[in-house]
Amino acid sequence: MAYAVPLAVLPSSIWRLPAAFGDGRGLGERTYLVFLSVVSELFAFAAIGLIARWGEVFPRWIPFLRGRRVPRRAAVLPATVGTASLTLLFTLLFIAAETRGTTIRGGDLSADYPGQAGGWEGAWFYFCYAPLTLWGPLLGAC
Repeated sequence: MAYAVPLAVLPSSIWRLPAAFGDGRGLGERTYLVFLSVVSELFAFAAIGLIARWGEVFPRWIPFLRGRRVPRRAAVLPATVGTASLTLLFTLLFIAAETRGTTIRGGDLSADYPGQAGGWEGAWFYFCYAPLTLWGPLLGAC
């Protein structure tokens, strides 16, 4: 399950990258979209640390902690908070919003909302973002 987490997040990260360099985007928005994709993948990859050796022992480059075991709470507590947050945000709220045809906050969808595009563009959006709804549940299963 831990190895599936970065793979579930990857399609949405890839989907955002071409959008970051589309016409009409300022430097700040482009930077934000690329940063969001990279940080999402880094957090998703951290799930592998729950089962890998590098997640059990502090690396040598950390002064005073090198070689010591990572306290179980230091790994389980953030994973639990992440599981609850991601499940609420991406799984429950995303599905509810899509079913109602609104934003997560309950507002009306804009005309340029990717899911409103229809055809292959709408299908591509849902193909890339549907796996993101599994991030929280997969993390919880780890």
